[in-house]
Amino acid sequence: MNRVPFSPLRVGLIARNTLLEAVRQKLFNFLLLLALAMVAGVQGLRDFNFGAPELKFLTDFGFGAMAFFGSALTIVATAQLFFSEIEQRTALTLLAKPVWRAELLLGKWLGVGAVVAAFCAVLTVVLAGLLWWREGALLREFPEAFPQGRVTEFSAVAAAAWLQWVKFAVLAAFTLLVASFAQTQLYTVAAGFFVLVICHLQYLAQEAYARDGGAAMRVVAGGIGLMFPNFQLFDVADQLGRGAPVAWSGVALTTLYGLVYAAAASGLAIFSFRKREI
Repeated sequence: MNRVPFSPLRVGLIARNTLLEAVRQKLFNFLLLLALAMVAGVQGLRDFNFGAPELKFLTDFGFGAMAFFGSALTIVATAQLFFSEIEQRTALTLLAKPVWRAELLLGKWLGVGAVVAAFCAVLTVVLAGLLWWREGALLREFPEAFPQGRVTEFSAVAAAAWLQWVKFAVLAAFTLLVASFAQTQLYTVAAGFFVLVICHLQYLAQEAYARDGGAAMRVVAGGIGLMFPNFQLFDVADQLGRGAPVAWSGVALTTLYGLVYAAAASGLAIFSFRKREI
């Protein structure tokens, strides 16, 4: 294998096969239909928004569905697609050919990324259509509440969806890292959800230890902050509807932040997988 150079073409072929396999799985179809039903059906829940502006409520609910179901899809699909190669012995067949282990892992990561990208794109289009339709209805019903016309920034909706995808790409890389040394799919899925919780809550631990903890605990909290990304940085949907323009420089920096962690986790996964007996 070391006699052949690394090939992005082989990575792309593995990613394409991973995408096709994932689309055929019932889990992807179930989560997609469930998320679409929740986003489309949120119109019936607008009377229970506890006083929040209706369009803001619709946006928050839509991105909440995307974050919840997208995280579940990312973790489960990554673990299932990886271990299907191991359990069906197709990984041995691939690696017996001039295919690097790094190519196999990167292909799996890109394939899962493509699946989650399709998931985010479909939900974003549905949510944008729902916001456009409902905002138009409100404009006709309450024109005095919209003196400057439409207020929804659809570029901000697209930016929030993009950052959600970047977060899912990072989560897929960390799940793949666990899968590279784990022995069972169940352990990988459980560890993936554990990583998800840590990444969402690690900033709270850092704040608590910085305020009340000793020097040793602050070092531990800082280490956790370096090891795991802060997923709160990717959740910018709560900022939509405030009329502020999109801070594209912030979006670019957050994207770079996420890709650095994804690259680091993927590199560790490749190193771990090189030493694994298949």
